[in-house]
Amino acid sequence: MANQNAIRRDVGPFALMFTGLGSIIGSGWLFGAWNAAKLAGPGAIWAWVLGAVIILSIALTYAELGAMFPESGGMVRYGHYSHGSLVGFIAAWANWIAIVSVIPVEAEASVQYMAGWKWQWAQDLYHAMPGKHGELSHMGLGIAAVLVIVYFMLNYWSVKLFARSNSLITIIKLIIPAATGIALIASGFHSENLAVGAAGGSHANDFAAILTAVATAGIVFSFNGFQSPVNLAGEARNPGRSIPFAIIGAIALATVVYVLLQIAYLGAVPPDLLAKAGWKGINFSSPFAELAVLVNLNWLAILLYADAFVSPSGTGMTYTATTARMIYGMERNGTLPAIFGRIDPKSGVPRPAMWLNLVVSFLFLFFFRGWDSLAAVISVATIISYLTGPVSVMTLRRTAPELHRPFRLAGLPIIAAIAFIMSAELLYWAKWPLTGEIILLMVVALPVYFYYQAKHGWMDFGAHLKGAWWLIAYLVTLAVVSKFGSAKFGGLGYIPYGWDLALVAVIGLVFFLWGVKSGWRTPSIVAERSEAHTHPDDLQIPPDEDEVEKMTGHR
Repeated sequence: MANQNAIRRDVGPFALMFTGLGSIIGSGWLFGAWNAAKLAGPGAIWAWVLGAVIILSIALTYAELGAMFPESGGMVRYGHYSHGSLVGFIAAWANWIAIVSVIPVEAEASVQYMAGWKWQWAQDLYHAMPGKHGELSHMGLGIAAVLVIVYFMLNYWSVKLFARSNSLITIIKLIIPAATGIALIASGFHSENLAVGAAGGSHANDFAAILTAVATAGIVFSFNGFQSPVNLAGEARNPGRSIPFAIIGAIALATVVYVLLQIAYLGAVPPDLLAKAGWKGINFSSPFAELAVLVNLNWLAILLYADAFVSPSGTGMTYTATTARMIYGMERNGTLPAIFGRIDPKSGVPRPAMWLNLVVSFLFLFFFRGWDSLAAVISVATIISYLTGPVSVMTLRRTAPELHRPFRLAGLPIIAAIAFIMSAELLYWAKWPLTGEIILLMVVALPVYFYYQAKHGWMDFGAHLKGAWWLIAYLVTLAVVSKFGSAKFGGLGYIPYGWDLALVAVIGLVFFLWGVKSGWRTPSIVAERSEAHTHPDDLQIPPDEDEVEKMTGHR
């Protein structure tokens, strides 16, 4: 634990909340309302509310875990504690892919907004391609690469520098979106727009379209920022209070901002733009800035073009910090070289991990040259990464009841079950074939896991494999259901719409119960039991066995 102790606990509750809020209000606010309206029309308002409720249920399970294990990169550790190294590796890989790819996508968002400037050189930074994802030009990629390096350097020197600069940037990021929503509404709200459907004609809420918007329009992508306070728990003062405060506060504030922005966007669009093809016919490259120009708010357009650097850059800096802690956590799981667990003694920063993430960020930047294409990958990988939290927190109530829990979530069995079921639904709503493609991406990294298992002599491999069968079977089952599900979610239509949603819910509940039963007292928990996470007073509290037995039938 020497390296863990070297990490400094310099981040207070508000700074921690700002890391979450700074991650949530990134490029998602610049594009999310536009994307959601194209999919669901005025139903996009409900998509943001539903997305916030779903993510909050998932985030609350991680709040207990983050407070119980206040470690840097904690999001990649919990599955390892509850189910062993294979579940830990799959969860860590999905989570890392989802988070590290945010760094380049934020840089791409800034450059894509620059393409809305009036100068020709700026307009040449991004090439829109009808019917396909747009791409950055070579010059655009070069500017995005410089931004990624700036994120890297601001995090490289110290945790305090990151926290201070991020808090200031996040305050700016909170003010500008809120001001944008208020200014657009004040400029003239066209209430008749709320009666126009996504594809034109009269609007009627399409529940399937709303669900797809939650999963793919940038809503899950945006709210995924709740992970940042969890991954920075090792630097938090008083994590038992700071982490729940940071997670709940960040999601609540961001929800207010995003709903305000969605309402403002829907009401501010000139009605004549909706006449031909409804909301799907609006093709903005820099949505809110172009809309501000259309309604003669030129001062707001200038502010938005400037904020297109501030908002994504704040998120990019936050994720540069959290991904380094994730690599640090994966090294502690025993599935990466020891060099990535080294902490610089002066700055308290895991610098080798940062260098690895910088290289991977460049790979994502150059292979996925547009915000749309990379955001789609991030969204589904993010959903897969949510799966282990609800299962792990319930499992650890049974297998490690004596561990100190500074924050103990009331009603955990119900909340955790709902969170897992909703994660299953989110994965299904993302639509085939994207669901299957990202599940396949999870398999690609398994040779790395098997290499380290062989290196360690396949120690307890049977137990680790037994603890992982539920997750393996779950991913295969969801892929099959997605392939043969209703056409509304990209499937072949063998399972009727409505019944498919019910089936996925049942599958979610079954695999949640199986996952909780599959947990075991892993070697990592045995080691953790002997260290500082065990609180003497907790040894006098009897295990919460009745609560667990109701959900699992296990004592």
